[in-house]
Amino acid sequence: MKSKGFTLIELLVVIAIIGILSSVVLASLNTARGKGANASIKANLANTRAQAEIIYDTSASYTGLCTNAVIAGQTASANSSLGGSVDNTLGNAGATNKVSCHESSTAWAINSGLKVAEGSNTMWCVDSTGASKGGAAFAASATVCP
Repeated sequence: MKSKGFTLIELLVVIAIIGILSSVVLASLNTARGKGANASIKANLANTRAQAEIIYDTSASYTGLCTNAVIAGQTASANSSLGGSVDNTLGNAGATNKVSCHESSTAWAINSGLKVAEGSNTMWCVDSTGASKGGAAFAASATVCP
């Protein structure tokens, strides 16, 4: 009498193949998730440029930029993508888990760590000169991206 169905060995082989395929897919998704977070951080920092110029047009100075509610909202959004902490008090600009804002009356710079390193770039910086670029670390209280 011939029985119908699968043997235990056949089922184990199929389960092992599914497990291997799912681990490959999950590894690819984690990389894509990190790159998406980086894109979000860059977009939030880029949006601060237009907001900063509106503030400058209104008051003829960048003083108070880092504590402005709109800019603070953008840095908080970048921080949400990063999963770190926001430092709007001229704190540690070199920390890759922070979003830092630096201002003077005539210039400003905001930098953030990246979720996933892009080559040697572990941070991203935008400033009042129009620069938007990556780097390994930025000087504390610098108002221009190096």
